[in-house]
Amino acid sequence: MKRIALTFALVSTLVAGVAHAEATCEEKAAEKKLAGAAKASFLKKCVKDTAEASCQNQAFMKKLSGAAKASFVKKCVTDAAK
Repeated sequence: MKRIALTFALVSTLVAGVAHAEATCEEKAAEKKLAGAAKASFLKKCVKDTAEASCQNQAFMKKLSGAAKASFVKKCVTDAAK
């Protein structure tokens, strides 16, 4: 039961983090006065980079390293993009 609660908390944090990242990335795009394809490309990269940083932090907190860390981060970033 604790594991389910912890997993739910991590997923909720990630989703909230991605939503915040989108808002922050939107603000950065507005500051740069981007529009159209340039804005879309910038937002996609910005959100992905933010999600990756969050996933790296989660991997660190779980004390993962090597292949386990790489696999976790890859899956985490993919899940965040959905």
